[in-house]
Amino acid sequence: MRLRFNGWVYGSAHPRRVDKRTLCSNEATGQIHHVRREQRDPLSIEKHTAENSLIAALPPRCRANVLRSCEQVELQLEEVLCEPGQRIRHVYFPIEGFVSLVAVLDDGGALEVGIIGREGMVGASVILGVDTLADRAVVQCAGAALRMSSASFRRLCARNMALRMRVGLYLYASMAQLAQVAACTGYHVVEARLVRWLLMSRDRAHKNEFHLTHEFLAYMLGVRRVGITEAATALQARGLITYNRGDITILDNAGLEKASCDCYERGNLIYDAAMGLSCARSAR
Repeated sequence: MRLRFNGWVYGSAHPRRVDKRTLCSNEATGQIHHVRREQRDPLSIEKHTAENSLIAALPPRCRANVLRSCEQVELQLEEVLCEPGQRIRHVYFPIEGFVSLVAVLDDGGALEVGIIGREGMVGASVILGVDTLADRAVVQCAGAALRMSSASFRRLCARNMALRMRVGLYLYASMAQLAQVAACTGYHVVEARLVRWLLMSRDRAHKNEFHLTHEFLAYMLGVRRVGITEAATALQARGLITYNRGDITILDNAGLEKASCDCYERGNLIYDAAMGLSCARSAR
């Protein structure tokens, strides 16, 4: 079976783009992706910096150094920031929306293994001397982000201990959260996992409405489509969400949090403990 989503065809040995809209080719890597840039505006960046928790938590001088090296860009839905094994040319600090880290299998299947929103960054492994990603980084919810070249990021980390420490803590939190997600995938029922995914997406997108097909959710959660259908139907019957032709709306946030497995709250606590926050959701 082949699934087409967000301009990609899954289910073949080599997932490929089929979108016909205007594309831009990266001559250095051969990567093809959507590009829509905004001109750098220091005032605009300063206005939005508090919306990326990683940058906002830095000391003033360090934060100013980071901002001077950033440009504000608009990440587009479906935009692929980096492919598995490809060199990381830029790091991204999301302000709005979120980026999914997707593990791509040899048979063309895919499984989402991480979500990055304004609480973190894409490409943090550069600080470890690892200049490639193991997974595909693809924009699943469009929005603004701050972007910096990986070379500039390495230089800043070399000169700023506060930045190195903050990014190191974030990497630890990310690895711990990944372990929690792996346990959740192996032991919890589809309904609870779907709820956890919706809550994590809500926290990063800062909205209660999404457009997600059953096929896409099945691939992201690594389950059969019928499992997603049954789980979504059950949540709708309980008045927690509405679902119609791929449009999902969260109706009861408190009720949805109660319906989630413990992994959602544990993931927040892991981030809190690592980053020194009293409430993970307040940082998002």
